[in-house]
Parts: sequence; C-alpha cells; structure tokens
Amino acid sequence: MQTVRRVLVVDDDDGVCTAVTWALEADGFDVVAVDDGLAAMDIIDATPLSLVVLDLSLPGLGGLDILRRVRETEECDGRWRLPIIVLSGRDSETDRIVGLDLGADDYLVKPFSPGELAARARSVLRRCAEQHPDGTDRVALTGVGVELDRESRDVWVDGEPVDLAAKEFELLAYLVEHPRRACSRDELLAAVWSSESGWQSEATVTEHVYRLRHKIEADPRRPRWLRTVRAVGYRWDG
Repeated sequence: MQTVRRVLVVDDDDGVCTAVTWALEADGFDVVAVDDGLAAMDIIDATPLSLVVLDLSLPGLGGLDILRRVRETEECDGRWRLPIIVLSGRDSETDRIVGLDLGADDYLVKPFSPGELAARARSVLRRCAEQHPDGTDRVALTGVGVELDRESRDVWVDGEPVDLAAKEFELLAYLVEHPRRACSRDELLAAVWSSESGWQSEATVTEHVYRLRHKIEADPRRPRWLRTVRAVGYRWDG
C-alpha cells in the first residue's frame, strides 16, 4: 500500500518555497506551501501531515513560536509527534541548539541544496518510523479521501474528522491495510473480533460495514471504497 507523505513548507521567500516544493514533489511528497506563521498553524491544527519544513523568520508568527506551540500541544494532548525540519539563515551554534532543544528533528542552514533537504526529509521520516516499529503511525491512502492514524485512532474523510466506534476503526484499519483484496466475513471476524462464525454471527460484520459506510461514504447505497464482493465478503477499493 502506498502512503501519502504530505509535507507543509512554511517560508516567506517565494524562491525558497518553489525550490523546496519542486525538490520534495520530485521525491514523491505531496507539498502544501504557505508564507505566514498563523496560516501554518491553521493547517497544522486541521490537516494530517507527515512532515513540516519550517523557516524561523516568518510574518505573523515566528518559526520558534510555531515549534514551541506544536510540541507543547503534543505533550498536553498525547498526540503523535509531528516531524519538523527547521530552515534558517541563522548559522550560530546557539541558534541550532535552541531550535533542537525546542523539538526540531533537524536543522538546515540557508543557503542549502534542495536535494539535501529531500534527503534529510527521508532520513527524518525513517527515524520516526523506527520509533514506531509496530506500525502505529499515520496511514494515509493515495488517491482517496480517507485517512487514518493508527496511534491516535483518528479518521478523516476529505479532511474532515469522523468519529468511529472501536470496532468500526479496527475494521476500517484492517481493510485499508489489505487494499483490493476480497476479505471474507470469517476472516474479518477473526482479525477484528478475534472470533469465528461458530461463536459469533457473520451478521456482526455486516452490521459494522453498514455503520461504517454511513460514516465514510458519500452515498452508502453506492459505496466508492468499501465494496461488497458477492458470496465472499468485502473489499477496500482504495
């Protein structure tokens, strides 16, 4: 399964934004760029992201303030840690120490090579993945509007949060992790409920699929993603 690697680039220099965006998009990242600190915070608060590339000298709200706010919010709420790479024209050791102490995952001094930035982005994401060896990281599907974060158990449909019950989330997660594969009701009972049809009715799966469709599909009667496979079970067409 291919995952979306969505990066927010925050820099008020159009040339830097363009160069960084091109380099990251060429490396397979999905890039959103803004030139204002307050706008950046709005996106960070509302959008599932894999990484932030953050300039320190910004209008509206400075980069260090953004970094501080993000880390304090994560600590208070127990959120998944968002990887952040700082870009800065400040090259003193003190500036680097302050940025890293506030929670930056890497610190890159301007001028820099866009190719080096892309390599550092890959490195930061690898380190984050190693910190979650059980796969409890955000899983975001490419080409569809459904995203889920296995650690926080948050789900978004077209960028809007959706509230799922525990088994609805587990069912969605299992199907998302096995895209375009017909999963029988017996298989889903075993994987999601740790049960089997001799102990629990397959209607349990059918009912949860019904509820899930009404929460994530625009038209539950004509599902786009969670499809029925006749005489077998269900398939995720993500």
